[in-house]
Amino acid sequence: MDAPEWLSENYIQEALRVHHKDPGLHLRSMHVQPAMGKGENYGGVLTRVKAKYQLSRNQQRLEKCMIVKTSFEDDPVASAIMAPYDVFNREMQIYEEVLPKLSELLREIDDTDELFATAIHVDYKRQLLIFEDLSERGFVMANRLHGLDMPHVKLILRKLAKMHATSAVWNERQNGCLEKYDRGFFNRYTDNYSPYFVGSLLACAEYVLKNMPDYRFYADKLKALAPHYMEIGKRCFAVTPGQVNVFAHGDMWVNNVMIKYDPKTSEPVDVRLIDFQYSFWGSPTLDLHHLFNTSLQEPLRLAKQDILFQYYHGIFSDVLKRLNYGAHPVPTLHMFRQEVEQKRFFAFHSACVIQPVMINEDTADADFNSLMGEDERGLKFKYSVYCNSRVQKNLSNLLPLFNRRGLLDVNQAD
Repeated sequence: MDAPEWLSENYIQEALRVHHKDPGLHLRSMHVQPAMGKGENYGGVLTRVKAKYQLSRNQQRLEKCMIVKTSFEDDPVASAIMAPYDVFNREMQIYEEVLPKLSELLREIDDTDELFATAIHVDYKRQLLIFEDLSERGFVMANRLHGLDMPHVKLILRKLAKMHATSAVWNERQNGCLEKYDRGFFNRYTDNYSPYFVGSLLACAEYVLKNMPDYRFYADKLKALAPHYMEIGKRCFAVTPGQVNVFAHGDMWVNNVMIKYDPKTSEPVDVRLIDFQYSFWGSPTLDLHHLFNTSLQEPLRLAKQDILFQYYHGIFSDVLKRLNYGAHPVPTLHMFRQEVEQKRFFAFHSACVIQPVMINEDTADADFNSLMGEDERGLKFKYSVYCNSRVQKNLSNLLPLFNRRGLLDVNQAD
């Protein structure tokens, strides 16, 4: 989708005047282009803006690159579907009120790690966020089709563990202030994502039935699961009393991190977490299941998850202890692994419903309306993502595994 018409030079000039607290700031020029290609993002409209401007106080000339994120305001169908999730207002609030507090908590323990991009301007009326363009500081987006190796995923887990731990502490200190964020992908207010989630589950079942004759048993189980799918997801997302719940990212995959590489070795050295539209209060393990089952290279997903859960737990528990968290016992590794299993339905969902869309290479119909549509175009698109050879290999490896863990059963325990 194109940038909205009202995203003009006057608008950017006013936003920069507020940011710099300089009412006389003068915008000299502005260049606008899409920030992401088709099929790379389904959660809003992202526009890259390069602005050249002059401060009035000292006549200093500056240049700033920014990412402008806007809602689907020009698409009534997308707007209606997204409305109950309230993603844009909540994300603006998160950038203004939540993320800066989490960063402050890290500084309490002399941890200078930066976790997030900086918000430059927030506009609730227009449902718009302007961020620093991290690419100007050497950060880039990893290739969603290649997947993440061990150095990449450990960097992300380090940041995620610190975000989760500081959020648990902040919520404790502020009398449950983060518990109002209860609108993740599965929530008690809406089933508007059902056409995507259940539609993709049925498309998966249809593909398996037609093309994987030895797996017909699994296709039948997927079809039987469909009427119960959204309720199982809601139970998975429900807060479990007695556990350390956190402010979870909610959509943790390769396209929602920016990575900086060492120019000499090409090794990843830093990461920033971005895109908090679906953040929610709940189990930290849901972010890990989502990341591991959408974005890891296959040898890691199949053989190294135990190592990665342990790595995350070490950082998570250490930050909780250093910040004197006391609302619940800091989980032992054994307790944490029990929670991992309790929430593993989201691993199945992320692997079999979400990842096929994320690694789709045919972008002709890759847009929000195809994802949510129940018309011929939408059904065709959802079926087409399972025609990917990589998706087929994943299904052949993972469906038996998920079935052995009871995740294809209708009567799953919550």
